Amino acid sequence: MSNEPITLTAGDAELTVRPDNGGRVAGLRVGGTELLRQGDRFGCFPMVPWCGRIRDGRFHNGAVVHQLPLNAPPHAIHGTARDGAWNPARVTADEAVLTYDLVDPWPYPGRVTHVIGLTPDALTLTMAVETYQDSFPAQIGWHPWFNRNLGGADAQLDFAPAWQEERGDDHLPTGNRLDPEPGPWDDCFGMPGGVDVTVTWPGQLELKVTSPEEWVVVYDEQEAAVCVEPQTGPPNGLNTLPRLVTPLEPLEATTTWRWTRL
Repeated sequence: MSNEPITLTAGDAELTVRPDNGGRVAGLRVGGTELLRQGDRFGCFPMVPWCGRIRDGRFHNGAVVHQLPLNAPPHAIHGTARDGAWNPARVTADEAVLTYDLVDPWPYPGRVTHVIGLTPDALTLTMAVETYQDSFPAQIGWHPWFNRNLGGADAQLDFAPAWQEERGDDHLPTGNRLDPEPGPWDDCFGMPGGVDVTVTWPGQLELKVTSPEEWVVVYDEQEAAVCVEPQTGPPNGLNTLPRLVTPLEPLEATTTWRWTRL
């Protein structure tokens, strides 16, 4: 299959996927209204094989220390797959399956599979990382840039996390957990019952982001967009809360966005 943009449709929902640009969801239109910020760096990109920042770009796998390029100095950020081209494995009218083989600068071979499924009122994203050789720590997450404004009032965020990770001057969790503080945020929150965040554009649309995972980063410091990022662990999680991918056990995660007209 080619790496041309893919369009999925279901009801009055239309979604564009860019295999050539990090496998990202480049656009999501509901009734003709675009929900995602446009541009090559935006939309919604998969964060894999890690999410957020890794301190100094270094992570451990047992006794072995690996150094990654510092693409957000002094740290490495958001994985490597968003910089590569993904391969469409299967495409139907309302579903696309993309794969990505992990390559340098990631030090371990592996394969990522991303299933993007659209219905008239929801988008479900499912990702898996698997290896046939060495085991390695990994994370999965999604980084959507929702437009702050759809032509009416600005988006409002509603969620009830159990805690907020204290953020150090280096933008990484210190290891301390705080009672959730008011925004604006560039922060990681814990939701042990699963991620559940509602984005409401008053009088227009309500969109609920859910995931069985218990971590979410919320970023709303930018004027144009708000980000709600479900992920399998906190920033720097390759070091502090590693999830191991083994030949017998892949790492899998899913998130669903469900919308309602207001």
